[in-house]
Amino acid sequence: MIVLFTDFGVAGPYLGQMKAVLYRDAPGVPVVDLFADVPSHNVRAGAYLLPAYVEEFPQGTVLLCVVDPGVGTGNREPIALKLDGRWFVGPGNGLFALVAARAKQAKAWRITWRPAQLSASFHGRDLFAPVAARLARGEPVPGEPVQVDRGKDWPADLCEVIYIDHFGNAMTGQRANAVPRGMTLEVGGWLLLYAHTFGEVPDGEAFWYQNANGLVEIAVNRGRAADQLQLKPGTPVRFVNGVMGTTNTF
Repeated sequence: MIVLFTDFGVAGPYLGQMKAVLYRDAPGVPVVDLFADVPSHNVRAGAYLLPAYVEEFPQGTVLLCVVDPGVGTGNREPIALKLDGRWFVGPGNGLFALVAARAKQAKAWRITWRPAQLSASFHGRDLFAPVAARLARGEPVPGEPVQVDRGKDWPADLCEVIYIDHFGNAMTGQRANAVPRGMTLEVGGWLLLYAHTFGEVPDGEAFWYQNANGLVEIAVNRGRAADQLQLKPGTPVRFVNGVMGTTNTF
């Protein structure tokens, strides 16, 4: 399958144009919309989201990932990576830094192929989608081996909000298995206790928990944490020890 991970949004032509290329060049290969709403232009947020979601996909999956504010410039190169048997195609701007760092087996290529017509501002459609289709068909990478260093100095975990979902829950870039459950999360002056799931706290109470993909997430039972706690991508969080959390009910 080909899995899409972008900041394009579902409105407008961009996602549809890119998918049309995939259906044209790799007919019969399923195309899965994973994220179309990675925070716009936010490469770092995308880099910490991506590794939390790849493990569910089998080897041979091609992940077409485009968060590319430097498109059309010399600030990044188009790359393809093979990480633990899965393919990743997109801009070499740091978007793959964390998923590559956590891989047991990693190879990378600079994509040297160019289409006859390459727009300055839509490499997702014109360059990355055709390459992803080639890989899905079992063809070799049209490029040359390369070392990818962009983003290697980023921390293993990121203690800030990186994504707001449809329900107003706020995902962070912190893996939950590295945080003791007795820790209190502090964000924007609020102190939040851990809960295993939503039904363990009263309606309207804010808490933190391990989401289904292993990240620390902030939620309000039957409410919108992003609105009620004024959270957005980039909002810092921290964990404190020995501090009693308060009941944050709205």
